[in-house]
Formats: sequence, C-alpha cells, structure tokens
Amino acid sequence: MVFSSLVFLLRFLPVTLLLYFAVPGMKAKNAVLIAASLLFYAWGEPVWVILLIISSVIDYICGGFAGKYSNTPKGRLFVVASLVLNLGLLGFFKYGGFIVRNLNAIFGFGIPDPGVSLPIGISFYTMQTISYTIDAYRGKAKVQKSFARFLLFVSMFPQLVAGPIVRYTDVEGQLEERSVTMQGIYEGITRFVAGLAKKTLIANYAGSVAVKYLNGELLGMSAPEVWFGLLCFTFQIYFDFSGYSDMAIGLGRVFGFTFPENFNYPYTAQSITDFWRRWHMSLGTFFRDYVYIPLGGNRRLQMRNIFIVWMLTGLWHGASWNFVIWGLYFAVILVLEKKFLLRALEKVPKALRVLYSFLLVMFGFNFFYFEDFGRNIDALKVMFGLAGSALPAVEVFRLVVGYLPFIAVCVICSMPVKRFILDRVERLGLPEGVRAAAAALGIAAAFIMSAASIVSNSYNPFIYFRF
Repeated sequence: MVFSSLVFLLRFLPVTLLLYFAVPGMKAKNAVLIAASLLFYAWGEPVWVILLIISSVIDYICGGFAGKYSNTPKGRLFVVASLVLNLGLLGFFKYGGFIVRNLNAIFGFGIPDPGVSLPIGISFYTMQTISYTIDAYRGKAKVQKSFARFLLFVSMFPQLVAGPIVRYTDVEGQLEERSVTMQGIYEGITRFVAGLAKKTLIANYAGSVAVKYLNGELLGMSAPEVWFGLLCFTFQIYFDFSGYSDMAIGLGRVFGFTFPENFNYPYTAQSITDFWRRWHMSLGTFFRDYVYIPLGGNRRLQMRNIFIVWMLTGLWHGASWNFVIWGLYFAVILVLEKKFLLRALEKVPKALRVLYSFLLVMFGFNFFYFEDFGRNIDALKVMFGLAGSALPAVEVFRLVVGYLPFIAVCVICSMPVKRFILDRVERLGLPEGVRAAAAALGIAAAFIMSAASIVSNSYNPFIYFRF
C-alpha cells in the first residue's frame, strides 16, 4: 500500500490535476476529487472502500438527525448511535484480535482470533466522521445535505490515510465554494515537495539505520548502538509523519483547501507539555475537545482525565499493550509537569529544557517501537548497561563521526530553518526574479531526488499508515 500510494501520487496526480482544472463548476471538480480519492484508497485494498462508504453513510444520516435535533435528548440518541456504530467497526477491525487474545490469556477461553486486516486510515476517517456528528449536535456545524460533499470530506485522498485529522468544521465552507489561485498552487506544490523530500530523503534513511540497530539480536548490541538506533527512529517518525502531513496540506492547497497544521517543530519544545502542543496537533485537539473537556478538563478530576486521555491516545496508535504503556508514560510526565516540573523548568536554560524534552520523547519511543514486550525489556536492559555487549571506545567514536553529518541534517531540519533562510535572503536584496528562479530550481531538485529515491529504494514505509 505504501509504495502503491506514492506511485499513485507521482503517476496519477498530474491526470487528477488536469481533470480537476479542466472541468467547469464546483460540483464537477468535487466529483473528480471523489473519484480520485476512492481510486487512491482502492489502489492498495479495494474491499475496504466499502467500509469507508459505510462509515460515511452512518454519519451522514446520524449527523443529519443530530443537527436537526441539536442539543436535545433525541439528537443525543443519534450521537450515541454514531459512536456505537463507528467505534464498533473500529473496535472490530483494529482491536478485535487484541481483545480476544487478552480474554483467552486471562480467562483461558478458546475464542478464535478474528484475523482481520486493519483497513488503512480507519482511525483517521472514523474520528473525522464522529467529529461531524458531534459538532452538528452541538450546533457548531451545519448539517450537510449533499452526500457527495460529505463523502468528499471523508474520503479526500491527500489526508485520507495518515492525517492530519480534518474536522468537518475545518472545510465546511470549502466543500461548496473555494478559490484556486496560482499563488495557492505554487505554495501547495512547494509544501508537497518539501514533505516528499522529508519522507524520502531523511525519514527513509533514518529508518534504515534504526532497523539496523533495533531489529537484530538486541542482547548482542551495545548501549551506544541501541541508543543510536532509537535516536534514528526518533528522527524517522518525525520526518515520516510530518512529511506526509506536509504533502497532504500541500495537495489540499493546490485544490483550494486549507487543512489544519499538524506539526510545529516539536523537537524544539521546552517541556513535554509544550511537545504535545506541537506534535500531531490535530489528534491532540481532537482528544481535548471530544474527550478531555467533556470529562471535566481542568475543572474536575484533572489528573484522572489526563490518564484516561493518554491511555486512549496510546490505544489509538495501536492494539497492543506497548502503546498503552507509551501513552501512560506521557500521562505520568504531564501530571508531574503540572504539579511542579514546569515551575522548576522555568529556572533552567532554554537549551537544557529542549534537551530534557527531546530525551524524554526519545526514551518514550522505545515503548512505541517495540510491540513485543520482551524485546522492549531487552532494549531497556542494554540501554542502561544491564545486558548486551561492550563496544570499544574507538568503535563508539566511529559510530558518532560516521553518522554525524546525517544527524546534523536531522537536527537542522527539525528547526525553523525556513524562516532563517528567508530572512537572510531578504537581507541580500536580490531581485524578485532571481529569488523565484532559485526557489523553482530548489523545488525541482528536491522533487527529482525524491522521485529517484522512491524508485531506487525498496525501504519506503509510512509509519502512520498502520494506525
């Protein structure tokens, strides 16, 4: 699915763009996008298009009635129906095997594992459709009378399989009327190519190095090697996911849509609280608005609410106990920061605050990477010198020096360098034509290198596709 998705984007996107700009009227343009979106989703797993459409029908109906009977007991029934049906589908396909395995292990049952594959992107589009019904019930979203426009909202291919999570209220007006400008197309293409380069030129390489050190016999590794593998995975997951988000936002811009931002340089965060305001922001705001605040937010039982939200956040990422541990790990840190750590961090230099945040995030990704709990424990033992082999100092030096240029690139690209570069270019006072030509050459070079990387590199995973 991953390689097929990239092939679709690079091979069929020009055809989609030609058709989109050739047809007159917004209805026809929406029809082109719906057809392209369903084709994109069906490219890897045709059967799951049916599930996507079923989910769309459920919330088109439930949302319509929830909006009609807004803020009434009758409307609440349709919200409950939406939650039961959507979460039931998500629970069966994503968590069915996990639940069965745990029931069998705890109670000795012999329930057969359903053995169903996980539909790509189901976690993302389920949250999007639910948000529509809830917002319609709350009176925050107008009821969408056109099923075609609602299906476009759910299936829109740029952000369908890995976010950002686009709420109906984010694009409500744009589904009916939007403007496509040359400036928007240029900005969209630039953003798309930047995301493609992040993914293919940085994330893929970081991932291949992480696999080298984390997928082998861990107890035969040394502490520096496992820590380094985890460092590379930390960069891989950021450039992989933020790269896809950039591609989605960029393509949306080309078609006249404005999608919400999903990342704001999270590795420059100065606390874990700050980090989670910058990382996967569309997920964070979803849980805040639809789970945390309804539970009581900061007003009532705040600590309980934090733990519930972060347990759900962990489970959202995968049907495995390691993801629950990962979520609860951050819940503990967030509670500690609210209690006293944030005040203590204010007295610490900024560089140390950033290092504090980054190291805690990197360590947390250990629980994220290893789904097998035994390997997770092995990695922790090696990381803290309780197991594993010794690595001579000279080998440690070679490891650091050998990858230093790449790590430097990762660090620099994790920071707001675009603003820095643009400021410096402005100060040079170059003519507008020269700047435009240089930017176009840079975009073209990045695209060519990214395309070449896709063709030549068999290692092309999108980490968040599995969620």
